[in-house]
Amino acid sequence: MSESCSKKTLAELVDRCRSVGMRRTQALESVLNLLLNSESPMTAGEIVEAPALKGHCDPATVYRLLVRLEENGILRRLGLRDRAAHYTIRHAHHHDDYIVCTKCGSIEELEMECPVEALEAEIAKKSGFTHLDHELEFFGVCPSCTASDSH
Repeated sequence: MSESCSKKTLAELVDRCRSVGMRRTQALESVLNLLLNSESPMTAGEIVEAPALKGHCDPATVYRLLVRLEENGILRRLGLRDRAAHYTIRHAHHHDDYIVCTKCGSIEELEMECPVEALEAEIAKKSGFTHLDHELEFFGVCPSCTASDSH
């Protein structure tokens, strides 16, 4: 993500946080910026231990922020079966679907149009529900683990 795009998106996220009553703090901006620039979802432990936050943000503050950001729909918490929860930014009008390696635990965003969006629209139409959302996660063995298994 380019620096100017990241700054714009960070400002938009901070505005979303403020609109739900959260205060603009250095810890809030640091956590949001870290997740914006992360290549994949991160665990709470990875966030707390990240060099960008270590020594600048109290771990208890970071954990509280993650809970509040999730409760207010700004972060998405991925359960990923029996693994530790991972966090990622929830973007308005866009969501990410993931594929997770069951051997090494790598997580990749699916770079394709979501096949469930049409079904979601049909469900909304038939049920009368609004603001529908879904989470789609696939599990399998990544190419690296498959290659190492065959040797």
